[in-house]
Amino acid sequence: MGNPCHYALFDLQPEFDLDLNDLSERYRNLARQVHPDRFADAGESEQRQALERSANLNEAYQTLKSPARRARYLLSLQGHDLPLEATVQDPTFLMQQMHWREELEALHEQVDLPGIATFKVRLRDAQRALDERFAQIWRDASSPEEAERLVRRMQFLDKLSQEVRALEERLDD
Repeated sequence: MGNPCHYALFDLQPEFDLDLNDLSERYRNLARQVHPDRFADAGESEQRQALERSANLNEAYQTLKSPARRARYLLSLQGHDLPLEATVQDPTFLMQQMHWREELEALHEQVDLPGIATFKVRLRDAQRALDERFAQIWRDASSPEEAERLVRRMQFLDKLSQEVRALEERLDD
């Protein structure tokens, strides 16, 4: 059966800029149509296909709603597959990574919840700037190497954001 293009599932053009409210609405409508419970009385083959369609839809939605995953997916559609844990070969950004990690570690040691909130805002701003830069490069198709570099940065910031959320949860307990 194969996996259909994530964009095709939602009847969207493969673009980086998406209306996430529209994507969510399309997802809810499609999820109702392919939900496996609707096929409870169907044969085994139909039930299996319903599960597969539902899983494909969920995977497509999770990919498209995340800017970093969406950017990575767009590159893969053009034949530029990046590993999930790609190394950033960018000395300036590597220094920034080290600084962010040290800062996060200090916030953890100090149990500084207001500092963590401020850190999150700065992190979101950095993510937004990367998203905007990737969107511009994607529209212009000017530099696939730059697009790949930005995706690696986006992936790092996503991972760092997850670490911040985990830290907040630990400190809240």
